[in-house]
Amino acid sequence: MGAEAEVAQAVGRTRRAMGALGRTFRRFGLQIGIGVVALVVWLLFLIGSPVTFLSYPIYNAFMSTTPYFALMAIPLTLVVITAEIDLSFPSIMAWGMVVYALAYSLTHSPFIAFVACLAAGVLTGWLNGLIITKIGIPSLVATLGTQFFWRGVVLVIRGGNGESLVPSKNTWLDGLLVGRFFDLIPAQFIWTIVIAVLIWFFLNRHRFGAHVYLTGDNLDSARLMGVNVDGVKMRCFAIVGMFAAFAGLVQSLDVSYFWPTVGEGQLLNTLASVFLGGTSVFGGAGTIFGTFVASFIIGAINAGIVAAGLTGFWTQLIYGLIVVTSVGIQTVLSRRLR
Repeated sequence: MGAEAEVAQAVGRTRRAMGALGRTFRRFGLQIGIGVVALVVWLLFLIGSPVTFLSYPIYNAFMSTTPYFALMAIPLTLVVITAEIDLSFPSIMAWGMVVYALAYSLTHSPFIAFVACLAAGVLTGWLNGLIITKIGIPSLVATLGTQFFWRGVVLVIRGGNGESLVPSKNTWLDGLLVGRFFDLIPAQFIWTIVIAVLIWFFLNRHRFGAHVYLTGDNLDSARLMGVNVDGVKMRCFAIVGMFAAFAGLVQSLDVSYFWPTVGEGQLLNTLASVFLGGTSVFGGAGTIFGTFVASFIIGAINAGIVAAGLTGFWTQLIYGLIVVTSVGIQTVLSRRLR
């Protein structure tokens, strides 16, 4: 009987362990899926170009340039979880820089200019949310229109001309946003991690995050539960606007020049990072970790293809393969682990 009892206890422990493992996979299926994709992509690039991907410069390049769109993709995840979309953030990047340049020229204070830049982004994003929630225009149409509007405002005010940011390079703001920690790690990469952790906290450990998920999952149920869904959406759009302005400042300071076209090449990379990271286009599901990892997958594709000796024509082919594979893995995991 003693031996049978030990066997029964061992079987019970195994079942409990398997149950716990299953619950873990069900909870973190999206994160596991994108993590597997990231590992496979890195191994493929490592095999194709071991010299390049075993040296620091390629990772320094990733840490320097990927934040240009990762800083927007991470907060954009909130908007997509609420079953909305924002296409105006590339233009908000430029609009925030217009306000920054104007404030700096008037005050010569990097702090005031920085605050003005972020405030412009918050206000612009809040206006997007106001148009969508109060007037009822679909977010796809509304933000497509405001994208053209704010880009037009930038071009009209600037007359199509840029502006040197060399005076800002000699201030504390430049070192804080685009400097080098220990002469190795770009500051913008650190900021990307900090912002990802901050938004993850509010999305997963705060009432606001629960309201974001409820709003995207079932609008009527969220209203019945007392959630101010319009307020939630407006705050999400305002957050995207703020970080779009922040990303525009980071990108402009990094090259020491403000171009009125700043942000024009970031739309597809940003959206791809959100959806590749597992955020559902129908709302109600998504993770900050997935978007963060997906941003660096997107950022590595072009460099990895060139380093592997392939032509740029392979970019879209491999990009499409990665997206389909990632979504496929996430779909299979979600079905099997329900």
